[in-house]
Amino acid sequence: MAKKIFVGNISWNVRDQDLFNAFSKYGKLAEARVIVDQQTHRSKGFGFITFEDNNDALTAIAEMNGAMLNGRPLRIGEANEKSGRRHEEGT
Repeated sequence: MAKKIFVGNISWNVRDQDLFNAFSKYGKLAEARVIVDQQTHRSKGFGFITFEDNNDALTAIAEMNGAMLNGRPLRIGEANEKSGRRHEEGT
């Protein structure tokens, strides 16, 4: 089963391929993506990695949390699923 993890505190110059290279040693990846601002196309400083195997993702979280990538310590954790609905006050 696929498992998505959150990668925070990413250096501004890290790209998708850099994340892929850093995490692929832990297992087969379905996706590695740095999130960018839609208007400026500049990195927002975080991204997501999707592992094809849940156990590989858990190993990567344990091994890479706090690890340095391009001079910054990464913050790694399980990704929260987005509900797709916005909460409106008063409703």
